[in-house]
Amino acid sequence: MDEQKPEDFEALLRRFLAGQPLDPEQLAKAAGLPVDPATLSQLLSKLTSAIVPGEPTEGLNWSLVETQAKQIAGQGSKKVPESVAKSISAAMATGSLWLDEVTEVASITSEPKLLSRELWVADSLGLFRDLATPVANRMSEALTENFQENLPDEFSGFMSQASGIMKSAGSVMFAMQMGQALGRLSEEVLSAGDIGLPIFKEPRPAFVAQNLVELVDSLEEEADQVYFYFVVRELAHARLFKQSKWLRDYTVNLISAYAREISIDNTRIIEMSENFDPAEIGNIQKAFESGALIAPRTPAQEIALERIETVLALIEGWVDCVTQRATIRLPRSAAIAEIVRRKRSSGGPAEKTFLTLIGLELRPRKLREASAMWNAITDSVGIQKRDAIWNHPDLLPTEADIADPSALIAKLSNSAPEDDMDAALRDLLS
Repeated sequence: MDEQKPEDFEALLRRFLAGQPLDPEQLAKAAGLPVDPATLSQLLSKLTSAIVPGEPTEGLNWSLVETQAKQIAGQGSKKVPESVAKSISAAMATGSLWLDEVTEVASITSEPKLLSRELWVADSLGLFRDLATPVANRMSEALTENFQENLPDEFSGFMSQASGIMKSAGSVMFAMQMGQALGRLSEEVLSAGDIGLPIFKEPRPAFVAQNLVELVDSLEEEADQVYFYFVVRELAHARLFKQSKWLRDYTVNLISAYAREISIDNTRIIEMSENFDPAEIGNIQKAFESGALIAPRTPAQEIALERIETVLALIEGWVDCVTQRATIRLPRSAAIAEIVRRKRSSGGPAEKTFLTLIGLELRPRKLREASAMWNAITDSVGIQKRDAIWNHPDLLPTEADIADPSALIAKLSNSAPEDDMDAALRDLLS
């Protein structure tokens, strides 16, 4: 392979900034996309519009995200038997009664929604827009800041144009990658709450029917019991977010707080530029996906990540605790619960979602400890005081409480019972 000369790179950069045609195959490889004519045509069209001089595109192109995700989601999409809807509907009525016995969180009255993989993509876009926008915006800003600070003097004459192009082209590449991530996620999510947060603004139970059927068929368990278990689990998740209306925005705001601190590691960028090989352009994609270009976390980011991981573990742990108790009548509930735990420990939808977005690798140990904490609280102080913790974010247990809930249990044991005035105020705030 011929050695790449600095003047060749300068010429390439000048052609790029001048809006001249780019090599779509190399750009597709950089975005981690399959090199096929349809994808190349789409990528080239979007990038061409991105580098036309003018105002830079603000935020992600969510139309592109949706198109890319639905294309992947639809590739293996199949219809499911009508019996699936009947099984879910039958489990809903009984599962709701079982939950009434083990939690004071109000029941859900809306009918379950059955989703195809493509419909899950469409319905989840609102949540992912809330989650990804602050991260994507900050990444774009950080890359542009780094570009401005480290660009050689000979390029200073067209800095203004370059900054806009960097933002626009970066936004397109990020959108393509986000679309891929959502498309792949649609192939494994089981329900509306399977990624840890509800995909609907007004929480309601929903199931990705094809994925649930494939899971049921893959297990050596009675199908009815598996449907019952996952329906109860989804109902518990929807109930929690419906009552604690602050919880979704609270978690999204924690992610925004983390994103505000993102900066770029210039040393790593210099290393990549010095060793750049056009034949290995896919390494750029790997660097983005692995977070290799992001500078070490600040103390504020460490705090934000700890809070995000803790609140997600608290949600998952509470749902697990309540589901275990509500499904005690199922002979195989313990075995099915173990399947769920194994699925989570090997990297379930929630883990993959937050690892992709913010580099947060949820620890399976914390999820198990959170479930044990909620069970200990239930046994010690009862359902009412346990569920009252979700009335306000200031009441949420800490990471230390998850590791050792004894102090929290002692505090809850000594607290006075809720009077009528407190109950009315809680209902009003909820």
